[in-house]
Amino acid sequence: MSQPSQPSLTHLDPTGQAQMVDVSAKSATVRQATAEGFVRMRPDTLTAIQAGNAPKGDVLGTARLAGIMAAKQTAHLIPLCHPLPLQKIEVMLELDEDRPGYRIEATVKTTAETGVEMEALTAVSIAALTLYDMAKGLEKSMQIEDIRLLKKTGGKSGEYQARQNFPLPSPPPLE
Repeated sequence: MSQPSQPSLTHLDPTGQAQMVDVSAKSATVRQATAEGFVRMRPDTLTAIQAGNAPKGDVLGTARLAGIMAAKQTAHLIPLCHPLPLQKIEVMLELDEDRPGYRIEATVKTTAETGVEMEALTAVSIAALTLYDMAKGLEKSMQIEDIRLLKKTGGKSGEYQARQNFPLPSPPPLE
């Protein structure tokens, strides 16, 4: 009887079942990841948020806090992610008048055996969803766009830096 072959995918065991990767043999190193995303909206919605006139209150503060909280919960939300001791979580929302809307950026840092890319991406995603939720009374057609990893440092795979001018098609104007 032949033995099952060794899987080439790290999250599958020899029988093809999903598994959490064993990182116990890895050394803990400083790892950091930054992700971004955008919430596009009509100019009048942007103006109302800037003026503090959203029906649910502080849109930007609530979205920022939700992003921070989400990064800390990533292992509970995404199967096979390791729970990590996060030493830094920073979520920033900045006005993007050209879109128009908000650019969200999250940076997460740890000293651990595995990286924090998923934590940064989760922070951006939940901050964007929270911004939508807080402002949907003003506009339901807002669009969450272009969530991506910008950069990461540390670990066996080394550094990653996204291309600066990532070519994205221009979406149609919001109605």
